Amino acid sequence: MAYGQPNAKQDFKKLKWLIGNWKRTDVKPGQRGTETWSVTSATSFKGLGVTLKGKDTVSLEKLSLIIRGNDIFYVADVTGNPKPVYFKMTSITGDSFVCENPEHDFPKKISYKLVGNKIEASISGNGKSIPYNFVKM
Repeated sequence: MAYGQPNAKQDFKKLKWLIGNWKRTDVKPGQRGTETWSVTSATSFKGLGVTLKGKDTVSLEKLSLIIRGNDIFYVADVTGNPKPVYFKMTSITGDSFVCENPEHDFPKKISYKLVGNKIEASISGNGKSIPYNFVKM
């Protein structure tokens, strides 16, 4: 479904499948990763992506999905970026969504798809794509 419709609140409800704890299945040897999503309000979810090597944090991503105006945004607050980056939702179904920010260096596109008890996510842009695969914990 194309995005930017005045029914952002209705569409936001379609994202409930994301709520919970997810374990990343495609990390480098010796590392482990998780992504945890929780409901913060009727118009926002909060996510936290963590990658650990032993007891050391390799990466920490503060994530959110929010409604702003008639649009839904995936917001990524990651180390290395001076401020959070907003990716506008460009498509949504009952089990997937795509968010894009063509102005950002990388990624330009973030996609999530629920397949059974797994999430197939990816970040892409500039001719490259990085998969993120998760299983529900």
